[in-house]
Amino acid sequence: MEIKGTEKYIPSKMVTLSTPLSHNSLSSPQISTKRHGCPLHQPHVPLRITCSSSATKRVPKSEESSSPFKELRTVACGLLAVCTVASASPVIAANQRLPPLSTEPNRCERAFVGNTIGQANGVYDKPLDLRFCDYTNEKSNLKGKSLAAALMSDAKFDGADMSEAVMSKAYAVGASFKGTDFSNAVLDRVNFGKANLQGAIFKNTVLSGSTFDNAQLEDAVFEDTIIGYIDLQKLCTNTSISAEGRVELGCR
Repeated sequence: MEIKGTEKYIPSKMVTLSTPLSHNSLSSPQISTKRHGCPLHQPHVPLRITCSSSATKRVPKSEESSSPFKELRTVACGLLAVCTVASASPVIAANQRLPPLSTEPNRCERAFVGNTIGQANGVYDKPLDLRFCDYTNEKSNLKGKSLAAALMSDAKFDGADMSEAVMSKAYAVGASFKGTDFSNAVLDRVNFGKANLQGAIFKNTVLSGSTFDNAQLEDAVFEDTIIGYIDLQKLCTNTSISAEGRVELGCR
């Protein structure tokens, strides 16, 4: 940077940020999920962010502090950095590529044992793959089990007793839980997108951080449900919730 008289020389390349980001350092819960077509197979991903003006420009020193260009450049570079890091983060989301379906012969029966490692954070020795499994009217083997981070998409749990179960960070997109009893269960950060939850019982159930995008919630019971204010506002936008359910939740 050169200063001459009352003018300051600003080169065309204003800001350059080069940051090596490892796969582990970007790991997060999920969301997610996410992620938007970004390659996640590389263990070390160097990111280079360059903010530049369209041409070399001299800005008078007297106008520098009030120049809208300087403020705009700062905001633009900040947004660019945030978007770049966010797009590289492998957070769980509905459009994330899931692992291949497990070929383990008794993979569905693993739900009767559940996870025992890092339950609340969804940490496990190997994936709990319950996709396409049928647990219809299962009344005893799922109660109180830890199914943290389980892959449940397109599985059937209709009429099952899942009271006191722990499903932290489970991926249940498109699964069916019609009439399922989730009383006293911990369902934090679960993705219930497009799931069928008609008549499900969420009595004294923890739903913090869970999402219900396009889920069917007709006649679902939300008595004494534990949920944060922001999550509640999002849940209340689901028009399939009955009038009684909206009263129980406190939707306005």
